Amino acid sequence: MFNGLGMNLGNLSLLSKAKTRSICAENFTGEKGRAAMATEGTGAAAAEGLGQGWKVSPCITVAARSVVTLADIKGPGAVQHIWITVDPQFWRSLVLRMYWDGEKTPSVETPLGDFFCMGWCERANIASLPVCVNPAGGFNSHWEMPFRKSAKLTIENLADADCGGFFFQITYALTKVDEDAAYFHAQWRRSNPLPYKTVHTILDGVKGWGHYVGTYMAWGVNNCGWWGEGEIKFFMDGDKEFPTICGTGTEDYFCGAWDFEQPKGQYCPFSTPYSGLPQVIIPDGLYRSQQRFGMYRWHISDPIRFEKDLKVTIQALAWRKTVGGKSRYLPLQDDIASTAFWYQAEPHAKFPALPDRDYIQVI
Repeated sequence: MFNGLGMNLGNLSLLSKAKTRSICAENFTGEKGRAAMATEGTGAAAAEGLGQGWKVSPCITVAARSVVTLADIKGPGAVQHIWITVDPQFWRSLVLRMYWDGEKTPSVETPLGDFFCMGWCERANIASLPVCVNPAGGFNSHWEMPFRKSAKLTIENLADADCGGFFFQITYALTKVDEDAAYFHAQWRRSNPLPYKTVHTILDGVKGWGHYVGTYMAWGVNNCGWWGEGEIKFFMDGDKEFPTICGTGTEDYFCGAWDFEQPKGQYCPFSTPYSGLPQVIIPDGLYRSQQRFGMYRWHISDPIRFEKDLKVTIQALAWRKTVGGKSRYLPLQDDIASTAFWYQAEPHAKFPALPDRDYIQVI
């Protein structure tokens, strides 16, 4: 019988025995018939005179330098939707982690904003299939995240200030999980600045069987001129010096063309189901200097499959104009942050240590 996962318009009419549950500040455990029972919470004062059931606990406060468990679910099942909203100033100081089946190290570890393709702590809208960001700062993840025994989602506040007004909803299905269903992973990395004549590593050290499904990049440019000549490379299953898959340019990988330029002399932001340049942050003539870009590419219809290992890198290349007008490539030293998304069979290799809050911070 249909297990209620892999939802799409083609199977929406199929009946299933899956149990739908949802965790939020009005039901911290997701238990059946236990929502909206709070008598204390962030909305208690506003609900005075109305009482229990009247939006008494709509959100939480994540205390400074603390970790809060958002969800602790017993499986089998799958997370099917996550909605979060919080003040943009916290998007790089909150760290989202996810643990499947009691594992000791997380399968997902990224700053909150970067997980939802908002790495610059400034609002923009995204209309893609797995990630949507809606006005004004409504984060939505539609990645399916199966688990067999348990799922644990946490949020850590690296800042010295309390994060009030943290709103969240985690909706999941309790159901049978197919034997060939892999586990969802996401990892964040940053090069700031990228050392001269080196490449930015998006992902490395992945061991096991799986498929790569997406890239988000928050790219801050430190030079004048076009910055996106660099190639992305996928090294898989024993590749050494040369990769199996190589792109032809940064804007090409993100499914654009010719410098993302339209009309002449201007960047053209866009957001589509599988790729986008939803954020172009330009200098203001006073305090802003470098241009900053947010880009995503989802490999949903074309996942990058690997059986043993995977490494993903991207070059940062511009043009160097020399005497006489001849152009050559210029390796850049930009501020590049990336989030890689993939599925794989467990166990996964331990992630590199997340940098400290000063290195993570948008500057």
